Amino acid sequence: MGIFGSFSKSKKDSLDQGLAKTKESVFKKLSRAVAGKSKVDDEVLDNLEEVLISSDVGVETTLKIIGRIESRVARDKYLGTEELNSLLKEEIAALLEENNSGDVSEFDLPRRDDPYVIMVVGVNGVGKTTTIGKLAWNFKQAGKKVVLGAADTFRAAAIDQLQIWADRVQVPIVKQKMGADPASVAFDTLNSAKASGADVVIIDTAGRLHNKVNLMNELGKIKKVMQKVIPDAPNEVLLILDGSTGQNAFEQAKQFTLATDVSALALTKLDGTAKGGVVIGISDQFKIPVKYIGIGEKMDDLQVFRRREFVESLFS
Repeated sequence: MGIFGSFSKSKKDSLDQGLAKTKESVFKKLSRAVAGKSKVDDEVLDNLEEVLISSDVGVETTLKIIGRIESRVARDKYLGTEELNSLLKEEIAALLEENNSGDVSEFDLPRRDDPYVIMVVGVNGVGKTTTIGKLAWNFKQAGKKVVLGAADTFRAAAIDQLQIWADRVQVPIVKQKMGADPASVAFDTLNSAKASGADVVIIDTAGRLHNKVNLMNELGKIKKVMQKVIPDAPNEVLLILDGSTGQNAFEQAKQFTLATDVSALALTKLDGTAKGGVVIGISDQFKIPVKYIGIGEKMDDLQVFRRREFVESLFS
């Protein structure tokens, strides 16, 4: 069946619908880029460069893609503009593959004795709590026992919001009062998860970037304390980014990768924007795999990222 064999028609339809705004924008721009041209020449490549940059792919990644297409054009002298779409799909999918984006088949986890610990980071407002709730639901649907940890004790509503999601998904949550030590909450969460035989623990952390040193210290302390319970925790540091913010998402990724060892990305709110190209650029620039994308409000609109299906949807 292969790693992408389980991609159902309903998921494909959801993906197409979720990327509709980006798709429409890209198609209009691509149509203008090749208007009146029968083969891919320098002018078409210049126009294509503009299309990718204006779709929030980012300058460096765009130049890399253009360079790859130039090489193909030089090799296949009479490449027609009608082949540009398939060429773009191939090269962008290859770029994503280099960063291991889209290598996860489903909401699955490695086999292990201890719970798999996911520490979630990201600024307030990017959909962090919602993504945690949807992750918990999807893992539960996959037959996993999930525990949530409310270690964002800085923001008044954060604990309450996570409690609402825990109730909705019907998974246990470990929490303390606002202002409590986040590392203490993480410690309690891992102990509780281990005692109850949980498969996965998802720890929410404070979403503030006003002082990178404080953030770095806090995340470092949380990690250190968690390792007293589970020596290799966290197994994943998942950075949540709002895809609709385009280039601002690049800046957030930069700040968080400086503050902690981010190992995976989730791009949210892609259904409300024409800036879906940001997925390609962020994966390429930070060499961090995109693991999940948010393409709507429903629980199953948080999808495991599949590079081939994403690229196919975007350029078909």
